[in-house]
Formats: sequence, C-alpha cells, structure tokens
Amino acid sequence: MAHPSKPNIGVYTNPEHKLWVAEAEPSLESVQKGDGLKVGEVTVGVKSTGICGSDVHFWHAGCIGPMIVEDTHILGHESAGIILAVHPSVTHLKVGDRVAIEPNIICNECEPCLTGRYNGCEKVEFLSTPPVPGLLRRYVNHPAIWCHKIGDMSFEDGACLEPLSVSLAGMQRSGVKLGDPVLICGAGPIGLITLLCCRAAGACPIVITDIDEGRLAFAKDLVPSVITHKIERMSAEEGGKAIVDAFGGIEPAVAMECTGVESSISSAIWAVKFGGKVFVIGVGKNEMNIPFMRLSVREIDLQFQYRYCNTWPRAIRLVQSGVIDMKKLVTHRFQLEDAVKAFHTAANPKTGAIKVQIKSED
Repeated sequence: MAHPSKPNIGVYTNPEHKLWVAEAEPSLESVQKGDGLKVGEVTVGVKSTGICGSDVHFWHAGCIGPMIVEDTHILGHESAGIILAVHPSVTHLKVGDRVAIEPNIICNECEPCLTGRYNGCEKVEFLSTPPVPGLLRRYVNHPAIWCHKIGDMSFEDGACLEPLSVSLAGMQRSGVKLGDPVLICGAGPIGLITLLCCRAAGACPIVITDIDEGRLAFAKDLVPSVITHKIERMSAEEGGKAIVDAFGGIEPAVAMECTGVESSISSAIWAVKFGGKVFVIGVGKNEMNIPFMRLSVREIDLQFQYRYCNTWPRAIRLVQSGVIDMKKLVTHRFQLEDAVKAFHTAANPKTGAIKVQIKSED
C-alpha cells in the first residue's frame, strides 16, 4: 500500500454557488504521522466518490429544505477507500483494509437511535449536509463503526453502496413482494438501483417512468424486461391512466416514487390499485398539492423515507453475491483535481450521465 504523499484537497461550494478544489483537513502531515485521530476513529484514503443529486442541489440552489449552505462547505457522501491509520482503541479494522464509508455520525442517545432507527437521530451529523463537511476529499477521519469492510469489492462498487442503501431502505419499508406489479417513477440513479432491487425481489411486471427518453433507454438496457413509459404533459388523473395502460391494464400494487416531483407523485396515486401504496423516496419542495380524496376512497397508503439505517451489511452481501450489479451505472469518471468538470458533467442532462464518480490517487 502506497504511503500517503499528496496534499489533502477537497471539493467546496459556498452561499454564492461557487465550486472549487482547495486544501482540506486533515493535513497530509497529520495523516502521515497518524495523529489527530479521536477515540474510535480511523483515517481513510478516499478512492472513489459518487456525485449525488443532492450535491449538485447544494451547489446550485444552496439548500435542500431547511438544510442550507451558510459557509464554505465540502460536498460528497458516497465514498469508499482504504484505511491509512487507526486509533489504538479500534480493533476490528487495520491499515490496508478496504472500506465503504457510511456517512453519518449519530448520538446513540435519542429515541430513534435507541430503537434502531438511527436515520431519525435528532443530533445526526450527516456528512455533506451543511454544516457537516463531506467526503469529497483525499483523506478523511471517520468513526470506525461507520466504515464497513468490502473485501476485494472495487472502490467504485463500494461508493455505490450508499445509493443502494437508499433503495434497500425503500424495499424494506415498502414491502414489495414476489409477483407484485411495481411502478418506479424516475430513471435517475436511485430509480435505476430501485429497478435492480425490484427485479431481484421478483416484482413483475415493472414499469419505469421518466421525461427523458435517454434515461428510459438506459433502464431498458439495464433490465431488458422492464416496461418503459415516457411522461407527457397531462393531468395527474390522465397520467395515472396512461401508466395503467403501460402495465397492460394492471394497476400497480406499489409505486416507488424516486423523483419527489408533485406531478409524478400525484400520477402514481391515480395509478395504484385499491389498497395499494405510493412509497416516496425522492425529495421535493416543502409543500405540494396531492389528490387527497383519491388516497382516501381507494385506501392508498402514502409513505415516506428519510435516508437509511442498518442497510450497509445487506448491501455489501447483495453486491458481493452478484444479486445486484451496479457496474453499468457509473458512466463518467474524473480525478479529484478535475472535480469541477465532474460536477458540470453530472449537472448537465445533455451529457447522458447517470452516476459520475470522482477518483483519488495517492
């Protein structure tokens, strides 16, 4: 394993929506000496980091709901790398271990933490959510408990475990079952990974929707059995009927809503069967209008998700066993020094990018 030799740099944004690469903590000297680690921490040399839609949103919009960029801020929360240093208190990890980083630090004291639903931690520090600096750095110190061994898995796959965790949390809570007809709204990275999960779970038929024909073609290449449906401008009720038509007249039992867009959620509500479920993974605006009475008279469950918890060991098993293969999802790769170009590529629909990853060499 190479000894750390390059300065630590990170990818920053600020309230003026600028984006740049500059020096970051911990310093190279600190990493080389192995000092600066707190009890329970390790230093990770980050090798692969995916750009999430939320990273682009924090750059472009400066906020997601109440989470606001108020100062210089490091982005990134989908990362995998190699252990470079270990605090003496850490016994289950050693220098040279390959790990994926679960990007949260929890309090272990509040009710969500104590009941095993730590994604609801009242004091959570989620890396890349302001003001907590993210993982788009060459080196980062992180609690060892949130660094999961990935064995010989590629760092690229290891970085994709974070969005896979989002989809797995949705699968577990939505209750998708073998033979369920399932609608997936949105063919972005989360929608596509959810498609892989629904296929693995035995859902059939599966319809995926999007406004972009290129992304629908990508979904068809990824899972040839999926039925693709391009969203057109029409009322939510008409949209729901068009979706049912795409299913061949079958009303979906579950809609996995991966866009957070009001019109898409509403169309899903009009599409699902009596007693069905619309499960919203995507994030959207603070308030929106939905077809309340359609939900009421059809006994449709409208359910929501916030991040994930206890998903990473499951995600690692699924990738290592080959049940879930995300290799096609990474369409563009850039070096850390070229991160600004990477972000512009991820943010531009014309590039055809699905998942852009940033690499760091040392």
